[in-house]
Amino acid sequence: MKKYVFRSDKPLRLDKYLAQLDIPELYSRSVVEKLIKNKKVTVNGKNEKKSFMLENGDEVIFEFPERKETELRPQKTNFDVILEDDYLAVINKPAGLIVHPGNGVKDGTLANGLLERFGDNLSYLNDPARPGIVHRLDKDTSGLLVIAKNDKVHALLSNMFRERKILKKYKAIILGVPDESEATIETFYGIHPKNRLKMAVLPTGRNAITLYKIEEYTDYFCLADIQIKTGRTHQIRVHMSHIHCPVLGDDLYSSLNEAINRVPSQTANKIKYLYADILKRQALHAYKLCFEHPITGKNLEAETGLPEDIDSAWKFLTEHYRYREER
Repeated sequence: MKKYVFRSDKPLRLDKYLAQLDIPELYSRSVVEKLIKNKKVTVNGKNEKKSFMLENGDEVIFEFPERKETELRPQKTNFDVILEDDYLAVINKPAGLIVHPGNGVKDGTLANGLLERFGDNLSYLNDPARPGIVHRLDKDTSGLLVIAKNDKVHALLSNMFRERKILKKYKAIILGVPDESEATIETFYGIHPKNRLKMAVLPTGRNAITLYKIEEYTDYFCLADIQIKTGRTHQIRVHMSHIHCPVLGDDLYSSLNEAINRVPSQTANKIKYLYADILKRQALHAYKLCFEHPITGKNLEAETGLPEDIDSAWKFLTEHYRYREER
């Protein structure tokens, strides 16, 4: 429960007064309106409408609904904190770590690790099983994620992602050499019509935009710098497969056999060794996030290098297949 006394000679609407208070839980006008509608706000002991005009000296009391119970428990998990302040953090998620519980997984997720690392200093916006989690990466995609420490910051960051104000960049090893060294892929997008575990480019659906630039070449593989304007599930993996250059190691949108069939038959064993001993997941890493801090306005930039397995895979490919810096 929180209590405030309105101090102003100029009357002000109740909802506007609550919205301008610097309270993380009151992170949007809709939250304020919901509190008033659910009779969680009183003025001088009485419930009033959101349009009620406050007068100098009016006492405003409001309470927040209790957080939903969650079975999520703190657990030590492996991730690095790249930058952190009182409002947010940027962490580097390793490959193999699931972001949050679901589909029968209850423990050992990034969400468990965030609870262990940050405790109560996390947002719980609408879902206590996903504390602090504003956006996601696939289990076998490594890289940077921004974590919110309160609901207001979470809501602001979510809006920034929705409005495409956060730059997200990836590195990927792709199978094949695309027709263009730099291009934009823009398609309609949705659930695969025959396999609901997959996403697909469709005749209609949600818009998806991916930009790529090839940085280094071999005869059969490329190292690509990729930026996504939209954040659809599996977007990079689907779009690169769509142009017949799937992400290396992606066993959902490509396969070991496809990789073997792309190279000379006498080098097939090299690809088998690569998949068995060096790269055991898709070669996709979210290496860069750039955005304006939602509270301080400071420009933030977080960046990481290639993880060891992707770096080793690229070195292996450039050693065994002709390396070129240009097409």
